[in-house]
Amino acid sequence: MLVEREAESCYLGQFIPLQYHHNMLMDANRMDNFKAAIQYQVFAGARVLELGGGTGVLSWFAAQSAAKVYCVEFNPDMVAEARRLLAMNQHGDRVEVIHADAFEYLPPEPVDFVICEMIHVAMLREKQVEVIENFKKRYAEKFPTHAMPVFIPEAILMAVQPLQQRYDFSGYQAPIIQFQLGGVFTADTVELAQPALYKIIDFQETNDLWINWEGQMTIEQSGQLSALRFITKNVLAIVQGSNSTIDWLNHYMALPLKTPIDVVAGDVIDVSFQYRTGASIDSLQNNMKVSVRAQTQQHQRQFNMAVA
Repeated sequence: MLVEREAESCYLGQFIPLQYHHNMLMDANRMDNFKAAIQYQVFAGARVLELGGGTGVLSWFAAQSAAKVYCVEFNPDMVAEARRLLAMNQHGDRVEVIHADAFEYLPPEPVDFVICEMIHVAMLREKQVEVIENFKKRYAEKFPTHAMPVFIPEAILMAVQPLQQRYDFSGYQAPIIQFQLGGVFTADTVELAQPALYKIIDFQETNDLWINWEGQMTIEQSGQLSALRFITKNVLAIVQGSNSTIDWLNHYMALPLKTPIDVVAGDVIDVSFQYRTGASIDSLQNNMKVSVRAQTQQHQRQFNMAVA
């Protein structure tokens, strides 16, 4: 089983290079929001488990208040690096870095919080959902009289949006997958409709590993529908009493359609897709279906003129 996981991890990206983990330390959006959520949630003397610890930084955030943090990491290079870095930081001694598979490890005692950041846009590639669902079953069997720990993040919200996406790279036409910064608008991307929420994952509940969605969206701006943008917002903590949340927004992911579709404002499009969480990006892209459900009279007139 361990050999199979290592082979799959190399393909799906769990064993990413050390330098990539270092770059994640420089991602202020990720770091600041996780720090705020962990500081808000983890109380003095708490017991914490992190699944997939990487450099150990999220475990270290927890260790500023927690009495004990179990930091589980599968990649032996990352285990050594996390131990090296934690030894340089105050309260790093409260973190025990454990070389183990997150699919198999259970802490020796009940914990109050579980941190798990194996997150990719649309919950693809990385094993966030499967790891947590697997953990919950095994934890309940080992500690049947204890409540389930609080998970950080607590929930995931996912949405899809139709785009007119330009694929001209210095004159070279290349309809490729694009990762885009949230809230940054360029002339190459035109939003044709509002995002549609297609899935909420609440980690306190039981979650299916498969996502199947069919929905309709009304086109608000005429153009050529050439891509679907996938938006993933991670609810790291729910702030009680203020009706607010501490969130982390992944980069947007725009997947090109095989055949672009001309649309006008008022058209209704049918969109459907299915994929397994943790699977490859291709598994989603190859299962996307988009069609015009109803056309406005203006669009029909334009079509009639074009074929006359």
